[in-house]
Amino acid sequence: MSEETTAEGDHRRASIVAALREGVRRVDDLARGCGVSTMTIRRDLQVLEQRNEIRRVRGGAVPVDAWTFDHRLGRSAAAKDLIAAKLMALVPDKGGIGLDGSTTVHSLARCLLERPVRDLTAVTTGVETFHTLSRSPGCRAYATGGTADLHTGSLVGPLAQVTLQQFALHTCFLSATYLDASVGTTEFTADEAAVKRAFAAVSRRTVLAVDSSKLGHRAVARCLALDDVDVLVTELGPEDERLEPYRGLVELM
Repeated sequence: MSEETTAEGDHRRASIVAALREGVRRVDDLARGCGVSTMTIRRDLQVLEQRNEIRRVRGGAVPVDAWTFDHRLGRSAAAKDLIAAKLMALVPDKGGIGLDGSTTVHSLARCLLERPVRDLTAVTTGVETFHTLSRSPGCRAYATGGTADLHTGSLVGPLAQVTLQQFALHTCFLSATYLDASVGTTEFTADEAAVKRAFAAVSRRTVLAVDSSKLGHRAVARCLALDDVDVLVTELGPEDERLEPYRGLVELM
């Protein structure tokens, strides 16, 4: 029997987290869905619990209760700060921009507090991001409205999408649950994917901001193909070998 690669284990554990968020709870069901033994699943759950991504319960596991905005904001904080610094170079002094409700893009909103802009309009699906943008000098902030996504807290649904259709944006800044070179970005819910597609549809330029831990994995809902993305921003240098699958498909930054 061949030994498992690190990538295979990481991909399976990402699938486990996605399944837990979709309501699958029992070890037996997780093993069946991943095509591995229950012993392998139990080892994976131990790893995920050590990472504080899940909590094990009798017979299975549940997503960690602390998947709040503040909890997610603290994950990969150093990478998000590096990404935000790069994103700042892509923000115009005036015009319209869109920001999703992710913690990665929220880091950009925090940077805007320290950089005055002349006449910037910013629309967001993030409640926390809206409050931050509202305090940014020279920035007129709009929240889309909508229903809060149960997994992310972002505003989604028909109201959010209709609101976005009222704007013609220069640039939208989006993150993703995962990014795979062959399928593009994916999200945990179809509602989250739909509102991000709506952002891209009303924007002249789409900037995707993801930290390297999200590369090479897939969640359950397809969102944007790489053809729909103009710039990919990570904490990595553009020459990093981990970005090789995306080289030539999208501008790297």
